[in-house]
Amino acid sequence: MSALAGCSSLGGSPFDGSASTSTPRPAPSGPADTTATLRATAGTVEPGPGESTENWLFDGEFPGPELRMAEGEVFELELTNDLPEGTTIHWHGVPVTNGMDGVPDVTQAPVEPGGSFTYRFRAEPPGTYFYHSHAGLQLDRGLLAPLVIEESDPHVAYDREYTVVVDDYLDRAPRPLSAADSDRGPGGGPGGTGGGPMATRRPPYAGPLVDGRLPDDPRTFGVRDGERVRFRFVNASSATAFRVRIAGHPLTVTHADGQPVEPVTVDSFGFGSGERYDAVVEAGNPGTWELRADAIDGDEPPGRAIMSYEGTGASESPTAPSSDDRRLSYDDLRALSPLDGVGGSPDRTFDLTLSAGRRSNRWLIDGEAYPDADPLEVREGEHVRVRMTNRSPVIHPMHLHGHFFRVGDAVKDTVVVPGHMGQVTFDFVADNPGNWLFHCHNLYHLDAGMARVVRYVQ
Repeated sequence: MSALAGCSSLGGSPFDGSASTSTPRPAPSGPADTTATLRATAGTVEPGPGESTENWLFDGEFPGPELRMAEGEVFELELTNDLPEGTTIHWHGVPVTNGMDGVPDVTQAPVEPGGSFTYRFRAEPPGTYFYHSHAGLQLDRGLLAPLVIEESDPHVAYDREYTVVVDDYLDRAPRPLSAADSDRGPGGGPGGTGGGPMATRRPPYAGPLVDGRLPDDPRTFGVRDGERVRFRFVNASSATAFRVRIAGHPLTVTHADGQPVEPVTVDSFGFGSGERYDAVVEAGNPGTWELRADAIDGDEPPGRAIMSYEGTGASESPTAPSSDDRRLSYDDLRALSPLDGVGGSPDRTFDLTLSAGRRSNRWLIDGEAYPDADPLEVREGEHVRVRMTNRSPVIHPMHLHGHFFRVGDAVKDTVVVPGHMGQVTFDFVADNPGNWLFHCHNLYHLDAGMARVVRYVQ
């Protein structure tokens, strides 16, 4: 049984209010400013010549349709489920009210086959996000798409923009990993360096994707000489960290996880599953250039797209990146709007160890595998500190639902904890009552237990 399938074992049904003693905020009332409908269906995807597989899709698209709305609007979407099993939508990074967060049996009942559910939230704060199913392994079946909340007053100037979704292509239905799966892992090879039989395993992906396209059939981004081009990069993969660069052009990073930072210019940035970075590119070097997304510590071919200047010959071969001496680090990020309420000493601290079970195929937080794990209890208004130590050999991109947190001088909602005793600390304000999932955004680590519920109590 997958971890999410057993969420209700936390005691009672959290989505009916019985497991939280602190009342969640209601969804915004009144007429919606923007409405949409979405249908989850089965369909065929063709990410490259001669490549196809049956996936589960939003509105038959892969990735699904980008949703855009203005900052501050009330947004309403009706999801209809035409799949053979229950599904949900999670609005990754958006601090929606608890009942709209889309975690089966934690914030809502799954939307059953043939059923529908209406999500409603206020579109704030602005930024680059994405939405995806949070049921079982459905994210790795293709149920994902970008979400953009547009700023009323951007802090950087740009002439055009593109959203770029980086992902992996699984040419079969996803299933939980087991020791029988032989595949490359983030550690660079099959097997592992300790920490259990699956410590460095990933699914047998057929290749990386940029906007749903395999490397031999790349998408082209057209630009004009002299333009400032904003790229909104989303790592929607289920199990892969990528390093991104564009040949012949530095990247000026302007946002981390949708939140504005002091612009910092680099040659490349790495991001784990669930992270997002916005970067502005000064188009002042005419030609045809490769946008590349390399799997970090992996040996699969890189994901590719093309940035082509207007007037460049269609047959011109793109120039590949040659170096990336300036690599973005978390220490480079300075939030323009620091997180209020996290100064000084915390009211509550959690010291958590991330590890792999040595005698099982489970991923653990403090030795416990979700759902058979104690909740992390907080009270509304508290300044909460979470300190994580990673005793496994692989990275863990840890995501907190319903909140932003401060890590270093950045404001984010997902942070990568390095392997081999890597440590990360983040602080947040408990300002959104309810039951919230905190978990590794490697889908297979989550499915094998690397999660906890943050539960508000009186």
